[in-house]
Amino acid sequence: MRTPPPPRLRGTLAPAAGFLAAALVLSGCQEVQTATAPAEDAADVTSVGLDGKTVSEGGDLVMALSAEPDVLDPTTSSSLYTRYVMETMCEKLYDIDAAGEIVPMLATELPQVSEDGRTVTFPLKKGVQFADGTPFDAEAVKTSIERHLTKEDSSRRSELGPITEVTAVDEHTVEIDYETPFAPIAAVLADRAGMIMSPTELEKTGDEFGEHPVCVGAFKFVERVPQTSITVERDPLYYDADTVHLDSITYRIITDASIRAANLRSGDVQVADTVSTQDLAELEADESVGLLEVGSLGYQAMTVNVGNTDGVGAPPGKIDTPIATDPRVRQALSMAVDREQLVKSVFNDRFDPACSPIAPASTFSTDASEACPEYDPEGAEALLEEAGVETPYKIEMKVTNTPDTLRLAQAVQASVADGGFDVEITPVEYSSLLEVQEQGDFDLLQLGWSGRVDPHGNMFNFLSTGAGNNYSGYSNPDVDDLLTEAATVIDPAERAELYGQVVSQVQEDNPIIYLYRTRSLTGYTNEVAGISTYADGVVRLSHAAFVEAGEG
Repeated sequence: MRTPPPPRLRGTLAPAAGFLAAALVLSGCQEVQTATAPAEDAADVTSVGLDGKTVSEGGDLVMALSAEPDVLDPTTSSSLYTRYVMETMCEKLYDIDAAGEIVPMLATELPQVSEDGRTVTFPLKKGVQFADGTPFDAEAVKTSIERHLTKEDSSRRSELGPITEVTAVDEHTVEIDYETPFAPIAAVLADRAGMIMSPTELEKTGDEFGEHPVCVGAFKFVERVPQTSITVERDPLYYDADTVHLDSITYRIITDASIRAANLRSGDVQVADTVSTQDLAELEADESVGLLEVGSLGYQAMTVNVGNTDGVGAPPGKIDTPIATDPRVRQALSMAVDREQLVKSVFNDRFDPACSPIAPASTFSTDASEACPEYDPEGAEALLEEAGVETPYKIEMKVTNTPDTLRLAQAVQASVADGGFDVEITPVEYSSLLEVQEQGDFDLLQLGWSGRVDPHGNMFNFLSTGAGNNYSGYSNPDVDDLLTEAATVIDPAERAELYGQVVSQVQEDNPIIYLYRTRSLTGYTNEVAGISTYADGVVRLSHAAFVEAGEG
């Protein structure tokens, strides 16, 4: 039986007739994680607070990361794990809170929007410095946003909408002008597009900024040892330094979930992301360990390469394979996946099947966006026969090389076999898989997206022609028009209807075959507190601290 969706998350509307439909921002590609108990038994636990605990100032907290982050550059990064690290170093203009509301961060108020919806204005904090001592001001914000818009390999350009000009009105006020109204702007600036980089460091390092990032944050970059660790230390120039308790944080790359769990139980690490189903029972039985758990508004999916011949963002090319050229083959693959059985067998019903980038919890959810193709292996085989494809149709699927992901891949492999597909599984290291999907070096690839409430963040960058995360190389003019129109609309119900039309078309074309929605599982020891994980999946450590034994 399908579990009920979580309560709808609330957004805070900006002024000007509620033009900005506030959205919970979630970002970053991620690999799968598994869980054990039915979803209906799982309640969200988003944080372990410091209230009532005795803080021990200082110390180095170690967090185990399940995958190595990609480049530490807000303009080009695409990994969820990169956001874990950047959360401590690169504050944004806006953020989300535990309730899913957009709140000011480096800005002091939500954006003000002109009557015609084409000019957005927001004020900035005063007395703020970057980690290198450069003043944080409107010119710095203008520099970062313009870099997002103009850098050749930017992943942010298509997220920001049709900007015509960015203006520093005065030292602490920024104005963005649009060609047409752009409803998701507050949500976009609560993600990596809202991370502001030091203009001094940008001028010094240019394209190499990610090797030594300098932003505004509770911590500042120290060093990165590839495949091993990333270290940040307390920034004495941080404007709210009194709320920072740790001396440093070391992000240790530990890709094996069982080793992460063992290090957590031994106390060698104090926080670990992506707890595996295989380790939950032992961790939950250990009184020295706690667990944060929160539902995701993202998705796990299979991406089909239908036109990514020259890298993401390039004009679509032609790939002469049945699955790339014939939508009936992709539709057959979607019909051959038994999503209900998948979440039961691999995840013990803790997760939900998904056929759409819009979560049922979203205020933009409609019957169209929640529609799911029926599992029909006989129908899938009939479609392959109609398409003139010899069965079993062989196709390679590239996946991350973790045990949990391989279990998922094997379950998909077994499911689609009854529909006439012979899937060959090729494991790839996570950071390498990110490069594979960007370069288009795949036929079929399994990765996920940590999601956003505003569908623009889950759809436009992935489905519009030439967008920054359109890894499939998909191009449909009708979808482009619908996505563009939806971003200009004020009324949420009208936007929802437009996004429902997009989902219906995408389910016919199937450049992305959506599988299920997951839950974020984060382990921590009771010697630390001040840790949070919201529905964006990001583990927040900026204000974490060591506490007296047994108080975590």
